Amino acid sequence: MIVLFGVAGSGKSMQGRLFADERGYAWISTGELLRVLVTGKRRQEMLEGKLLSDDEMIRIMDTVFNLVNLSEEFVLDGFPRTVAQSDWLLDQVHNNRIQLTAVFNLQASKDVVRKRLEARGRLDDTSEAIERRFQEYESVTLPIIDFFKQESVPVYDIDASQTPTEVHDNMAMIVDKANNHANKG
Repeated sequence: MIVLFGVAGSGKSMQGRLFADERGYAWISTGELLRVLVTGKRRQEMLEGKLLSDDEMIRIMDTVFNLVNLSEEFVLDGFPRTVAQSDWLLDQVHNNRIQLTAVFNLQASKDVVRKRLEARGRLDDTSEAIERRFQEYESVTLPIIDFFKQESVPVYDIDASQTPTEVHDNMAMIVDKANNHANKG
């Protein structure tokens, strides 16, 4: 499993789709899943930029993991978003349900991300929602990176302000090295 982190607009979905298409990996985008699966009041709250609870997200991801061939490499985009979700995911790794190849933290400045989000033109990309995503990313998601590092998880910071090809090439080099090392061990 390759996990992609980054604030909305950092290129997670683009890179996830690129890896999936290029290498034949499954691409699990929680954003796409939630836009399809969540309805009613919770959907309206999502459009306002609010996150689902840990229990809701873990229940959804557990269901998704039951549907995917976990013995094959896949890309996970948008999960986990909290330490509690990260702890659950690492439990899945420790219990040998899934294998973790790499965690990528796609880093880009607020200006770069804001321009990308405004350009894509989705209804939930309002100025207020974008600012809320930055605040949530900094206060809730960034501590996950530290949590993973404390748990000896391979975390790689990638400059996501580069071109998509440069970002992809940097990530591919790391994944190939990790897979070559795993195959030798």
